[in-house]
Amino acid sequence: MNWANESSAREFILLGFSDRPWLQMPLFVLLLISYTFTIFGNVSIMMVCILDPKLHTPMYFFLTNLSILDLCYTTSTVPHMLTNICRNKKTISYGGCVAQLIIFLALGATECLLLAVMSFDRYVAVCKPLHYVVIMNHWFCLRVVAFSWFTGFGNSVLQSSLTLNMPRCGRQEVDHFFCEVPALLKLSCADTKPIESELFFFSALFLLIPVTLILISYGFIAQAVLRIRSAEGRRKAFGTCGSHMVVVALFFGTAIYMYLQPPSSTSKDWGKMVSLFYGIITPMLNPLIYSLRNKDMKEAFKRVMKKIFFL
Repeated sequence: MNWANESSAREFILLGFSDRPWLQMPLFVLLLISYTFTIFGNVSIMMVCILDPKLHTPMYFFLTNLSILDLCYTTSTVPHMLTNICRNKKTISYGGCVAQLIIFLALGATECLLLAVMSFDRYVAVCKPLHYVVIMNHWFCLRVVAFSWFTGFGNSVLQSSLTLNMPRCGRQEVDHFFCEVPALLKLSCADTKPIESELFFFSALFLLIPVTLILISYGFIAQAVLRIRSAEGRRKAFGTCGSHMVVVALFFGTAIYMYLQPPSSTSKDWGKMVSLFYGIITPMLNPLIYSLRNKDMKEAFKRVMKKIFFL
């Protein structure tokens, strides 16, 4: 990385909504409530999936990884945001900004790949049920999850390096709540179009390809479900897959809006709201979507609670 940039700016000032002081308290309350629900919901899913033997299946293995992702995803930004709202000087150190950028990008890219893997799992379960155990075997599941994590972090290091190497000419004010690529690119005092083109290419790989594979998978799933004669079978299949599609629409819709257009064309306030949505609101909603619409998860939660409190 360009360490001259570091020496010229030991810290960044995160503006957020500092030009609207009346928004500080409502935002603090929203973040605190969302983060609390995110921690409780995702830790509950992890605990139930690990402790209940009936959930030791590929689907819930992937769901456990998604919960870990969402928990780390929000923890990389929200605690510092809450602290900054309570301070007059809303700053983040250069090292903290680099760590936040790398972690946020890595977990976001990993989630894109993991959601595609989860859609493939549902495709095999619905369209090829007799081959499910053979295809979705233990080692295959471990390999695709490991691939998702390693590829996500590799992409993050590359995108972070490209972003942080741009000359900033001493500019320190980041018009955002946390360190994110579009906001940091706006600090550059050089032409960012070549870098934007490279970043667009990598963002397209991690957003458009997974979402295309997901849509194809669910197209085949919809055809298979409509051929099921049992109304109960159709309902269960649509219920399980429907919750996944809600997660996909929320996450990919907002991320595509944010990353697949030039930073200069993004309204600064709208961009902040979109980032809050896919970085904070979506991880909070994921546990609710997967647990409230999942009969197996609700029954497993009851069994685990009985074991804990009635042993």
